[in-house]
Amino acid sequence: MVYTIRTDVTLGRSLEDTFDFFSDAGNLEAITPPELRFSMKTPLPVEMRQGSLIEYELSLYGVPFSWLTEISVWEPGVRFIDHQIAGPFKVWHHEHCFERVADDKSRIRDQVRYVLPLEPFSRIIHPLVRTKLDRIFAYRTDKVREIMDGGPKAL
Repeated sequence: MVYTIRTDVTLGRSLEDTFDFFSDAGNLEAITPPELRFSMKTPLPVEMRQGSLIEYELSLYGVPFSWLTEISVWEPGVRFIDHQIAGPFKVWHHEHCFERVADDKSRIRDQVRYVLPLEPFSRIIHPLVRTKLDRIFAYRTDKVREIMDGGPKAL
């Protein structure tokens, strides 16, 4: 079964600033919850382009795991897609879309499509996985607002 997560964040920053922030793999640690113990394995800076590979390690409930993603679509200022090559999901496809709202305001919309391994048995644990993913993306949204706008803001 394919599951979907969607987020939508408007920031008081230019499209260029917003895209630059999200396309810098060095910012991933800052927007990842500390309990995941995010660690970049690919040397920084990562040249972001179609075909770029990014490897990192995380820990969930004390169990470390590696994750390798590839940038499969790279359209500067418009969107990029990373998808999992190796990691905990059967499928992980994350599209980041960027939009200019005004000269000093931009919007980022994310859509993640994911499939858990071991279907149909994984449906039993999906509620736990989804709760964790929702918390991770809520943390990410709050941290992005804090870093880019100086604090959490309502949409």
